[in-house]
Amino acid sequence: MTASPPLQLLTPVRLGALELANRIVMAPLTRCRCDNPGYVPTPMMAEYYAQRAGAGLIISEGTIVSPRGRGYPYTPGIWSAEQIAGWRLITDAVHQRGGRIVCQLWHCGRLSLPEFHDGLPPVAPSAINPLWQMFSPSGQPDTVTPQALSKAEIRGIVADFAQAARNALAAGFDGVEIHSSNGYLFHQFFSAQSNQRDDEYGGSHANRARFFRETLDAICSAIPADRVGFRLNPMLNRFHGLHVDADTVPMWEQVVRDANAYGLAYLHLTEPLHPKQIADTEGALADVGAHFRPLASMPLITNGSMTRDKGEARLQAGLCDAVAYGTAWIANPDLVERFRQNAALNPVDRDTFYQGGEHGYLDYPTLAQSPA
Repeated sequence: MTASPPLQLLTPVRLGALELANRIVMAPLTRCRCDNPGYVPTPMMAEYYAQRAGAGLIISEGTIVSPRGRGYPYTPGIWSAEQIAGWRLITDAVHQRGGRIVCQLWHCGRLSLPEFHDGLPPVAPSAINPLWQMFSPSGQPDTVTPQALSKAEIRGIVADFAQAARNALAAGFDGVEIHSSNGYLFHQFFSAQSNQRDDEYGGSHANRARFFRETLDAICSAIPADRVGFRLNPMLNRFHGLHVDADTVPMWEQVVRDANAYGLAYLHLTEPLHPKQIADTEGALADVGAHFRPLASMPLITNGSMTRDKGEARLQAGLCDAVAYGTAWIANPDLVERFRQNAALNPVDRDTFYQGGEHGYLDYPTLAQSPA
């Protein structure tokens, strides 16, 4: 009898300077456990990430690059010495268990509230309200009209990202991922729905990608480019105040072509989470990876409601180099071993995604801890 070939998911891969023991990536997962005045990562978070160090690569939860970048409560930062020290506890714990971890750098832009900024409005490319409701200690307040960024303020945010990348390496991270999707600040610059500037940061595709290019220039001058990845979610539709239209794919093609020049570690692409929602949408893609694979010169990580078999099939088809899982990692700290054995996954407690302490965070059982 011929033995079945090993899962590609379980084979090593190199993404830029990052040598991964397997191709099973932990996607960035905001968990809102950073409940202290300085937004400092905690020892509890170190145990959470260490439990999941079997991933080929952990991408940290979104990590705010500056106080003005905040959009949610209890999310960690990477701008202060205390935050760097807190993250060092986490990266050391992951490395001690043989893992690799990069820091996802995040600025929420207009997806924020005045209560996070001493009463000031959040910032954005243009003064356009996303008309969304945000998670807050006060409930789910409506967004407000943001302040349009000046060119000097844009340069300041570029510098914040470069410093955050330096801080991430000082904290022991193996690299960084730029959060340039999901309706946050970079996405707000990309989309003509949220960017109606008439200067060099608005209008054409090249202009709307300028802030992203300038940030890549700054980050790749601060740390090695082959330790830098970025995330795109082109088919994010009717969420966070943005929707897919005929301009979406050409704009994201511009972003990917621009990024090809840097020698980056990877591009992290999200597939449509709600295919039925975009089925009749002009310009929508049913398969994001299949479209962008031939356009991108860097390795690809695929993400978006992946199962073990769906991820393996995409690897086998050459549509990606690694597969990122989100919810599965929340409930299964030993996800790699479960995939190896094709074992059942733990059920997920969605009520503890964004609140609570250790419950729903540290207490999901491994296979070894589960009843036979």
